[in-house]
Amino acid sequence: MNLARRRLAITLGCTTRGPDRMQQERRCKIKTADEAIEFVREHGVVLEAARGPVPSLVEAIVGASVRGSWWGHHRAPEIFQLTRAIRSSPDVLVCRLVDRKITYVHRRLWPALARLADDVGTDRLAAVRDVHTAEGKHKVETTPFARWLADDVRQVAEQLTRAEAAAQMGSWLTQREM
Repeated sequence: MNLARRRLAITLGCTTRGPDRMQQERRCKIKTADEAIEFVREHGVVLEAARGPVPSLVEAIVGASVRGSWWGHHRAPEIFQLTRAIRSSPDVLVCRLVDRKITYVHRRLWPALARLADDVGTDRLAAVRDVHTAEGKHKVETTPFARWLADDVRQVAEQLTRAEAAAQMGSWLTQREM
């Protein structure tokens, strides 16, 4: 377990011992929207549910890996509520940054992300939002990177070197995505 996960585990009162399923279920479980947002802030970049080079919010909520879709998990209603709390936070960008899967990026990394936009691809930085139509259908709306990026974030990004921005984002980005 890396240092950031260990600190978060201690903060949330999680245990991390034992290989059996019962012990895994007692591992780090995020229970509130504030804890979920703190998890994203702490890690900076978090996948909603997929496995990848960054932490998964769903796995942090459940305290273990989830086989198949989280919709089939007995804690699906809780997972849904917590993911929606993250998605509605003004401090979190919801995009398809990591492996083109739903990814949460905390505001503190937006300048670094903006500095690396040309390397990463602005299509992966489009903000993603779920919308329910009047007909009751589910629709995904995207806002292009250039439209959601605020001028103050752009100005801070311009002050960063590419190397500084990449260091803030972490090694997963340079190894896999650029």
